[in-house]
Parts: sequence; structure tokens; C-alpha cells
Amino acid sequence: MSGSLYVVATPIGNLEDLTLRALRILKEVDAVVCEDTRVTSRLLSHYEFKKPLVALHEHSSADAIDRLVRDISNGKSVAYVSDAGTPGVNDPGGKLVQAAFEAGVHVVAIPGVSALTAAISVCGFAMDDFVYAGFVPHKKGRQTFWKEVSAREIPTILFESTHRIEKALDEMAAVLDPSRKIFIGRELTKMHETLYRGTIDEVKKSIQATSSKGEFVVIIGPA
Repeated sequence: MSGSLYVVATPIGNLEDLTLRALRILKEVDAVVCEDTRVTSRLLSHYEFKKPLVALHEHSSADAIDRLVRDISNGKSVAYVSDAGTPGVNDPGGKLVQAAFEAGVHVVAIPGVSALTAAISVCGFAMDDFVYAGFVPHKKGRQTFWKEVSAREIPTILFESTHRIEKALDEMAAVLDPSRKIFIGRELTKMHETLYRGTIDEVKKSIQATSSKGEFVVIIGPA
């Protein structure tokens, strides 16, 4: 009898954002597959239960994925969680889901919080059509990345780190119309959540007046 693979969204900061359904599934499955067992063990500990944890990260081998899929095919129920947010966005969950589908395993989405949709909901732009660009390249391809962003008339969503957010704003200012509006969500759902909206220059000044520490979701508004 085949088991099921549950793809479970977890909080990006505020632990109250775990849905009731997600909590039930995490309690019922035989094991939880996760990017970092330390991160996930803290989440489960908050809700006062334990589960066998299996690490699956970007360096995991194809054999490790195959073993997980065999376990599910043999009747085990498994939940996959990323470190935060909805799996499949900048994490190795896609490889596991692909292998599960190819093996005929039952896959179930357990939706919930996502930094992407959280930012969309409060950015104040028309988001009927947009491009999600992931993380800005660290070095190689960075100039090309910004040229592609500047050529788009629809919004672009991207992630940037605390170490490079001001550099990213300077690079945006060099290629975008100075009147173009942007939105930045810093530390979404966390204690120091801050939302910035305005021109690139206005947002940069606001960040400098508050803090450049944390995780950033950036939305470059429509032209």
C-alpha cells in the first residue's frame, strides 16, 4: 500500500501562522523531511511533539531522494517542510516532488504562509501579472539581471539578503526610472517587520533610518 507525501507550508517568522491542518498533518505522519533538522525540531518543540526528522537539502544525493520515495511507496506517510514558508520556492522540495510523481506516489499540498504572497498582499501594486526572479545573483550575471528587470513593465519580485540590500538599491537606481515605485518587506511576520514603499531613493533613506538587518522581499512596481 502506497503512503503519501505531504508538502507542508511552515511559518516564515511568527509561529502562530502554522495552520491547523498543517499541525495535524505534522503530528500524524511517520516522518518529517526537512532542509535543516535543527530548524524543524524547534518548530515541533514549540508545539510540544517530536517526529523522526530526515534531512533533505541542496547537497542531498539522488539516492537519498530515491530512498525516501521507496519508503513512501511502501506505505509510509511523510511530510516535507522547508526551513520557512511554502516548499518549492528556493529549496530542494521540487526534486522530491518530481521523484514522487514519477514513482506514482500520492502528493498532497498543505498550503499556508509564503513570503512571496505575504509581500504581494501588502505591496499596493496591481499584481495581476508579475515575474518572480528569486535571489539576485551574488556576482556573475548581476548586471544582466538588473538590465532584464529594468526592461520589464510588469512588477518583478525578488529576494535579497541583509548584506546586499543597499547595494541592490544602488544598482536599481542606476537602471530604473527614478520615479518608479518599489516595495520592500523586511522581516515579514517577525517582531521587527517593516514595510517600505516609495521611490528607490525614498525607500533607501527609510531603510537607512531604520535597519538594513533581516530578510528582504523586494517588489519593483509596474512601469
